[in-house]
Amino acid sequence: MKIIKTIQEIREEIKKHRGQGKTVGFVPTMGYLHEGHLSLVNASKKQNDITVMSIFVNPVQFGPNEDFEKYPRDTQSDLKKAETAGVDFVFLPSVSEMYPEGYKTYVSVEGITEVLCGKSRPGHFKGVTTIVTKLFNIVKPTRAYFGQKDAQQVAVIMKMVRDLDMDIEIVSCPIIRESDGLAMSSRNVYLKPEERKAAVILSRALFEAVDLIKNGCRNRDEVIEYLRKRINKEELAQIDYAEAVNAITLEDSALLEGRVLVALAVRFGNTRLIDNVIVEVV
Repeated sequence: MKIIKTIQEIREEIKKHRGQGKTVGFVPTMGYLHEGHLSLVNASKKQNDITVMSIFVNPVQFGPNEDFEKYPRDTQSDLKKAETAGVDFVFLPSVSEMYPEGYKTYVSVEGITEVLCGKSRPGHFKGVTTIVTKLFNIVKPTRAYFGQKDAQQVAVIMKMVRDLDMDIEIVSCPIIRESDGLAMSSRNVYLKPEERKAAVILSRALFEAVDLIKNGCRNRDEVIEYLRKRINKEELAQIDYAEAVNAITLEDSALLEGRVLVALAVRFGNTRLIDNVIVEVV
């Protein structure tokens, strides 16, 4: 595994492999790797000749009162996990490498970024789409891999790739969960023991909502009301949002049909967790 810290060097390395006709899989991360990230690496290795991972905590996607400074970081552990998983190249740039002095250009996707997490995190997706565009331009991957846990991010990036005619296949990979159902997340480390125990309510409520839909409920408001009542029984949980929307456009409708994303954002103490399920409504 080769560790690269500059844009010029990663471009030169990837150009050599692309020139040999090799396909390039790309896994962008903010580090503090867990099994969810490594599942993306596994998917990339199955479909591509080489796999590139980026590790970069992107300051532009954090709001002024969010956790950029305390976001968990463990670069040495990350590099060991990446190497064990079979990553070929790790792109590990500095903030100044990605945003040099005088940087003023941003990428914005409208509409789809203003719902769900976009309501309470204004500017977040502008930061995401900007860094992802930059990374795509640098790495020029054949395919890029993202986890379904960040379902809105996946939908936004797919929209951006379509709208800007980027020649990249976006692959969404399933959520990896702990044995009790909690979706794996780098932010889980923030949870106090009692909060960690309480957080299981997210996956339980979502799976129960899926059962409700599969048993014939097609009323969006009824599903959301069920989620809210179920989660509010956990006194440590504070709901940011509970929604059921179209999984591709993120638009809501009174009648659930097609591919539906049931999504939650809930705070436990100072930690905001997201989770979701996708259900095909026949």
